[in-house]
Amino acid sequence: MTLKETLACGTKFLERRGILEAGLDAWYLLEHVTGISRAAYFLDSGKEMEHAQEAEYFEMIEKRGQRIPLQHLTGVQEFMGFPFQINEHVLIPRQDTEILVEEALSILRRHREPVALLDMCTGSGCILLSILKLLCAEPGYVFVGTGIDPDSGAEFHNQRPAVSGRFPVCGIGADLSEKALDIAGRNAELLKVNAKFCRSDLFENVKGRFSMIVSNPPYIRTSEIGTLQEEVREHDPRMALDGGEDGLYFYRRIIREGRAHLLPGGYLLFEIGYDQAFEVSELMRDASFRNISVKKDLAGLDRVVSGVYDDKNRED
Repeated sequence: MTLKETLACGTKFLERRGILEAGLDAWYLLEHVTGISRAAYFLDSGKEMEHAQEAEYFEMIEKRGQRIPLQHLTGVQEFMGFPFQINEHVLIPRQDTEILVEEALSILRRHREPVALLDMCTGSGCILLSILKLLCAEPGYVFVGTGIDPDSGAEFHNQRPAVSGRFPVCGIGADLSEKALDIAGRNAELLKVNAKFCRSDLFENVKGRFSMIVSNPPYIRTSEIGTLQEEVREHDPRMALDGGEDGLYFYRRIIREGRAHLLPGGYLLFEIGYDQAFEVSELMRDASFRNISVKKDLAGLDRVVSGVYDDKNRED
């Protein structure tokens, strides 16, 4: 079969299986298997497929038809313009989460000071690594050693030395899943980002204080998980989805426990479900956070809540 015929067959197969973006998914799988670009395809769509590549392609098409996520088949998802390795042990990075990264960067750029960043429930590391990568691409910042040994639980220090006139930046990602942390570590190597990762049940093994904590915690109500798309409910890790009976379990804990891990005037930023802005804002307000704001995503839905901790009421 030619490339054009192969793509057409793959698209029709996925359409029959009810895949919403059948043509796009069929193309991405063809691109993944053959390495061909769009431009090269249009110039040479009549080229015969190699038998081995054809067999591999239709095997992947069959799996996609079984609702296995495209990203689990290709092993990659782009986020903030960077490629992230993905598998069944981490939540697939989504465009909505980019709002959290953009808001964090906006705050950090505005304040222009040393950055000690914690990403709670880091998963693939996409939030932490994107913030560090983009921030340190700017002339006023530079990576420094994080001062933490995840194995020994040594304290994460907020070091503030002048480094060639640039602000030092360091960051750590925490997650309960060792398999997720393995993926996050691989992504750090892939993107050449000097980040550390710590296995921790929320703040259990996290030491020290940070200028900013970011988190995309599990926030789906337990009763709603069964209503999610099959690709999500069957293939995303449940521990990355289930936010408890009301979806707020992890927000409560992170807000309550995170105060002891924020530097004076430190920021806490969450991704939230579209209907959770009021509840999360109130939880933060009750815990002595101020300057609470809500950012919407591209669809106009509430997506990010942020606030500054009032350290005058800090609980040590």
